[in-house]
Amino acid sequence: MDLPVDEWKSYVLQKWSLLPKSIQVTICTAETLSDIFLHSSSLLQPEDEMFLKKLSRGYLVGKDPGAPLFYREEGNKKFQEKDYMGATVLYTKGVSHSRPNTDDISLCYANRSAALFRLGQYETCLKDITRAQMHGYPERLQLKMMLRKAECLVTLGKLQEASQIISDLESHFTDRQTVAASQFQILQSTLCRLKRKVQEKDNPTETFPAALTTGFEDMNLREENEQISCASSSVTLCTNPLKGRSLIATKDILPGELLVREEAFVSVLNPGETPPRHDGLESKWDTRVTNGDLYCHRCLKHTVAMVPCDGCSYAKYCSQECVQQAWDLYHSAECSLGGLLLTLGVFCHTALRATLLARCEDVGNVTRKLCGEISNRDICLPKSKNQVQTVSHDLGGESEKNSKTDEPPVSGCDINGKYESNYNAVLHLLPHTRNHSPEHKFLCALSVAALCRQLEAAGLQTLTTNLKSSQPKAAVVPAMCQELHIWGVAMLRHMLQLQCNAQAITTIQQTGSKENIVTDSTQVRLATGLFPVVSLLNHSCSPNTSVSFVSTVATVRASQQIGKGQEILHCYGPHESRMGVAERQQKLRSQYFFDCDCLACQNGKRRAAAGPRWEAFCCHRCGELMQGDDVLNCGSASCTESASRDRLVSRLQDLQQRVGKAQKLLRNGKLTERAIQLLSGCQRDAESFLSAEHSLVGEIEDALAQAYAALGDWHKSAAHLQKSLRVVEVRHGPASVEMGHELFKLAQIFFNGFAIPEALNTIQKAEKVLLVHYGRGNDELQELQKMKSCLLDLPPVPEGPAV
Repeated sequence: MDLPVDEWKSYVLQKWSLLPKSIQVTICTAETLSDIFLHSSSLLQPEDEMFLKKLSRGYLVGKDPGAPLFYREEGNKKFQEKDYMGATVLYTKGVSHSRPNTDDISLCYANRSAALFRLGQYETCLKDITRAQMHGYPERLQLKMMLRKAECLVTLGKLQEASQIISDLESHFTDRQTVAASQFQILQSTLCRLKRKVQEKDNPTETFPAALTTGFEDMNLREENEQISCASSSVTLCTNPLKGRSLIATKDILPGELLVREEAFVSVLNPGETPPRHDGLESKWDTRVTNGDLYCHRCLKHTVAMVPCDGCSYAKYCSQECVQQAWDLYHSAECSLGGLLLTLGVFCHTALRATLLARCEDVGNVTRKLCGEISNRDICLPKSKNQVQTVSHDLGGESEKNSKTDEPPVSGCDINGKYESNYNAVLHLLPHTRNHSPEHKFLCALSVAALCRQLEAAGLQTLTTNLKSSQPKAAVVPAMCQELHIWGVAMLRHMLQLQCNAQAITTIQQTGSKENIVTDSTQVRLATGLFPVVSLLNHSCSPNTSVSFVSTVATVRASQQIGKGQEILHCYGPHESRMGVAERQQKLRSQYFFDCDCLACQNGKRRAAAGPRWEAFCCHRCGELMQGDDVLNCGSASCTESASRDRLVSRLQDLQQRVGKAQKLLRNGKLTERAIQLLSGCQRDAESFLSAEHSLVGEIEDALAQAYAALGDWHKSAAHLQKSLRVVEVRHGPASVEMGHELFKLAQIFFNGFAIPEALNTIQKAEKVLLVHYGRGNDELQELQKMKSCLLDLPPVPEGPAV
């Protein structure tokens, strides 16, 4: 996903292995990224480009004229099955493959409006009706759609507009020949019903109030930092010879305090672990639902009714505004390269988009900065009266030649010493050129070179003739060889930066059957972004902050009390609650090129022999934890029991398979009793050799809670979830975000089981935890508020007679 597809990686690595040793040495010993790019791009041959084009053609990203009818018919099947959400997504796929102003696109929009109406999405339904009409929806089909429009308007309380449409339709019906006799009575009765609904609404009201600002409520900084944009005044930027840049608390910080709120400089939606390729006819049109069908490709907003790019079938947006903004900023350059960008991976795509966005700041300054950061001997641009003296340090970042000009005090700051979330800050993120393997640098350089060749072949006009300060900032690509070299080196730098500086933009998605009353959710990676200010945070395996996302905005909150002078720390992924110290150290060393010496790692090394409690085995005789390497011995001094680690691991794997089978039955939704039988057997087996805090024990209890909730046995469901909750608390901590999500589930179970005191108590606990990590705009917090209001409004339950 991040790097190119495996076929291209294998091809490039084979090409590297066949290069003469002298050329390999030249690339390995190159001092600058400019040299690496120059030498690598000179090795890109026409046959290499042909192979890459063949791979790119495997992705269906153009407008396929046969697809709209296929997706419309598949959507109709879902509609008839009353799966209106499934129908909506399939109609969207049909829209994406349709050309503007055709019957195909108008019919897909109209059908989607019907599905949205059934989903209660009345405002969005109206927008689709307008789109269908705008693209030439056939006159012979208008009546039914206009009735739907009138119904939406009445439901939304827009009675004047609804009355006008009803009046127009009645006038249209004076000519009975326009409608078949069998349909006339149905349409007339519908009109009469709508007229009655209008008359019943004496006081026009909005049935559906304006959408709450759930995302950005409580996301504004109380007092913005004068030194660091997007950061609060509670932190300051410092440098350390060993750790580099860091953020330090300027005062005591309380849990939940907002420290950073930053919009991504650049973000790219992840297509998924295995983006669908269409090499065979049987898989030409894919009906699977991906994040690309559910989230705007520009702002990442979740939407059920996407608006597609007019030029390709891949890019889809939440609104026409996002369509236009994306086109102006970058998509005009990306549109024809969709298959190539999917082949080259998210990092290469993000690198391209970052350079396209860079031109939308101050083009002259950005170009001069890039020129200045490439050694003079590498490239000579045509002389210009605006050209300035170049500085001598390398775009590769780590040859670190100091120029004689005055440098800002901290890398990435402007001449006034302010650190802003802009391209200058992105450019100064370290690419760690020396740490990457020669093969990896060659793969990145050759991929960027191939992308530059395609940009040049596209015949797009030069940067200088299209980007004037007084004109809209259109995304264009320089065609001149010299300029392409500059931007190619910039893209290579960004591609190498991303391994250490990319931020996974995540979201919480509901999992399991949509019929489930109790929400089960998981965190998924939605996009990859660069956040210059968030990148200032150093790593800890036990951080003191929590990072969350709403659309393309990252928020960093204190997850615990932070004292004045303490460093603000963020987890790069390997967290002490998710993996042992040895695994964390290995992952951080291989991806981020440093040895972690945080407090969690120091303590973990001392406890490494025992292993984490969520992975521990217990003695089947006395229940104490087992310790050791190949042979495990009971930790109790009075017990001599021992066991082979391999045998216990084998039992664990067998148990995991059985639990997985039961979870599959639960997802099916029809074999709940059978799932409970399987899980109960797994529960008994787990007790005989796993610690009570083992993560699989928690999984079993959670699955049993889901099963009993599906049967409506709220008492048993709550009992099992409380056991699962104890495992989560031991592993992640009582104030962790994981604990917050589990408490939310438990609150739902108590609420549905009408256990009022237990529900109110659990809601209070869940709110306390989730507020720290998300602020008040979180969806789960708003749901908790609704549950609490409902419970508090209930009349007191009368006490029954004493027994």
